[in-house]
Amino acid sequence: TPISKMAAEGGGKETNEIKTQFTTREGVYKLLTHSEYSRPNRVPFNSQGSNPVKVSFVNVNDQSGNGDRICFNVGRELYFYIYKGVRKAADLSKPVDKRIYKGTQPTCHDFNPLTATAESVSLLVGFSAGQVQLIDPIKKETSKLFNEERLIDKSRVTCVRWVPGSESLFLVAHSSGSMYLYNVENTCGTTAPHYQLLKQGDNYAVHTCKSKSARNPLLRWTVGEGALNEFAFSPDGKFLACASQDGFLRVFGFDAAELHGTMKSYFGGLLCVCWSPDGRYIVAGGEDDLVTVWSFSDCRVIARGQGHKSWVSVVAFDHCTTSVEDGELPAEFSGSDEDFHEQIHFGAGRERANSSHSRLSKRNSTESRPVSVTYRFGSVGQDTQLCLWDLTEDILFPHLPLSRTRTHTNVMSATSPTATGQTVTTVSITSTTNSSGTNIKDNVSNSSATGNPANSLPDSLPRSNSLPQATNPAGGSTPNSHTGSSCSSNSSKGNSIIDSSFIANKFATLSLHDSRKERHEKDHKRNHSMGHISSKSSDKLNQLSSSRTAKAEAAKTLGTMLCPRMEEVPLLEPLVCKKIAHERLTVLIFLEDCLVTACQEGFICTWARPGKVGLSQNNPANSPSGTVV
Repeated sequence: TPISKMAAEGGGKETNEIKTQFTTREGVYKLLTHSEYSRPNRVPFNSQGSNPVKVSFVNVNDQSGNGDRICFNVGRELYFYIYKGVRKAADLSKPVDKRIYKGTQPTCHDFNPLTATAESVSLLVGFSAGQVQLIDPIKKETSKLFNEERLIDKSRVTCVRWVPGSESLFLVAHSSGSMYLYNVENTCGTTAPHYQLLKQGDNYAVHTCKSKSARNPLLRWTVGEGALNEFAFSPDGKFLACASQDGFLRVFGFDAAELHGTMKSYFGGLLCVCWSPDGRYIVAGGEDDLVTVWSFSDCRVIARGQGHKSWVSVVAFDHCTTSVEDGELPAEFSGSDEDFHEQIHFGAGRERANSSHSRLSKRNSTESRPVSVTYRFGSVGQDTQLCLWDLTEDILFPHLPLSRTRTHTNVMSATSPTATGQTVTTVSITSTTNSSGTNIKDNVSNSSATGNPANSLPDSLPRSNSLPQATNPAGGSTPNSHTGSSCSSNSSKGNSIIDSSFIANKFATLSLHDSRKERHEKDHKRNHSMGHISSKSSDKLNQLSSSRTAKAEAAKTLGTMLCPRMEEVPLLEPLVCKKIAHERLTVLIFLEDCLVTACQEGFICTWARPGKVGLSQNNPANSPSGTVV
C-alpha cells in the first residue's frame, strides 16, 4: 500500500499518521514526495530477516550541476542512481546500475570521494557472509573481491569506510568484533593470515599480518566483546570512534593505535556513532534508546538526549545548521558528508580544528568571542521516529555565566586518597573566560578529584532544550569521578596522541573513592524503579583498569565517568520528534539543501530544507508512494 493510503486510512489515529513536514526555528522542512528513491516498482519491501537498508552518496563534480550519485541496498539488490535531490523528480526507471546477489546480501557501502569522476567511481560493498567487493557502477566493472574465501573473517560486515585522504586504504568492521585494514592493491592470499601482536590495551589489540609479500589484511583490530556495530573517522582522519555491542564507545588515535578515551552506554549495545564537524564532540546511540554526547577533549559524557521509544539506529550531525556565530566558523558549511574532511580548516588560513591547544587558545582568547554556539544533530530509530537535537552553550559550558568577563580559578586538591591507597595528583588551572562561557578548561573542574560541591553541576541550569533536572546528589558528579576515568592514562609520556597535560586525567589506577559509600542508600532508592539496572551497581567498584570481563563489569560502570547516572548530566529533549515511516528507520544523512532518511521498506525520502524546495511537487501523474494530498 502506498504510504499516502496508509496515512489516510489511519482515520485520524495520531499513532499511525506519518508526518510529511516539520518546523524548527529555521523554518519548515518538507517531504518531497517526487524525490523518493526506491526499487523501480515502488512496492514496499518485505524486510523480515533482512539486512538494514543503507544509503551512500558521492559527488562526481561534473559540470552540469547534477553531480550527486546515490547508492542503496534493499534485500539482495543494490541500486545506483543519479540523485536529483530537491531539483527534479526521481526517475526510477533508469538506474545507472543494478545488481542482484545470490547467497549473500549487501549490508553496507562507501564511495571514495577522492577518486570519483563522472566516468568512474570506486564503491566498496560489504556483505552478510563477510566478503567485500570493490565495484565501479558507472563503468560496470567488478574490479575486486576481498575475503572471497572468507579466510580472514566469516562474519557479517557491519561497516566499511575508505580511510580519509587515501585512494587505496579501507577499513572493514565485522560482527565478530574485528576490524581489518585493507589495501586495494594487495591480494588476500590463498591461506588464512598469520598475525603478530603489534599493540595491546584495555580490551583491544592490534595485530599485523605476517607475510613475505604484501597481502591483505595489513592490520587486524580486535575491539571489545561482541560485534563492532559501527565506526567513524574524525573529520581530520586522525581518530577513530568505535561503537560496540558490549556498550562501549572507544576512541583511538588511528595511526598509533592508542586508546584516547572510552564511554559506556546506559544499557545494552551501542549501534551508531558520529563526530561533530569540528571534531570536538561524539554522539552515540543504541539499545538504551538514548543519544549520548561525549566530549573528545574532556573524555566525558556531557549530555544525553531522551526522545526515542526504541533503539537508536543512526546519529548524524547537521553541518549546515551547526554554527558559532562570530565569524570563527562560518554559519553554514557547504557540501555533503563526503566532502567534509576536505573542509576541516573551515576556510582558508584557520588553524587545524583538531589541535587541542589551538582549540583552547581560540576559545580562551578575548578577540574572537562566540556570541552563541549551537550544534545540530539528528537521530532515527526503530520506533520509526526522526528526532532533531540542539546542543547549546548552556549544556556545553555549564559552569560559566553567559555575561561579563571574569577570572575563574579552580584549585583542585593536590592529592586525594583512592580506594586502593594510591594517590591521584591533579593540577590547578587558572583561566579567563568571557561572555559566552567558552572555556573548555573549566569543564575539567566538574570531573576533577575534588569533593567540592562548588565545582559540581548547579542544581538547575537555564536550558533552551533540556528537560527539567532532578536535584543533583551531593556534589553533582561523583566526588572523585575521575576514578573509572574514561580518558587514556596508559600512553607513555611524550608519546601521547593528544597532549592532555591541560586535563588532569593521567592516573595510573582507576578505582572508586570511599565517599561513594555514603551515597549508596540514596542511589539505591533512586534507581529502584529502573528494572534493567542491578541494584548492586552503586556498590564500591573493583579496579576498572584490570577489567577483562567487560560484561560482568558493565553494571558496575554506572555512576562513574564511563557512565554517569541520569541525574548527573543534562538531559536534552528533542526539538523535533516525528513519526516519518511505517517501518524502522535505518538512514539519516544531512546534505546541503535537504536531509535524507530511509526505512526498512526500501523508501529513501528527501526532506527539503526551509526555502530549498526547487521543484513542483504537485504532479499526480508521476505520484510515488508517500504523497499526501
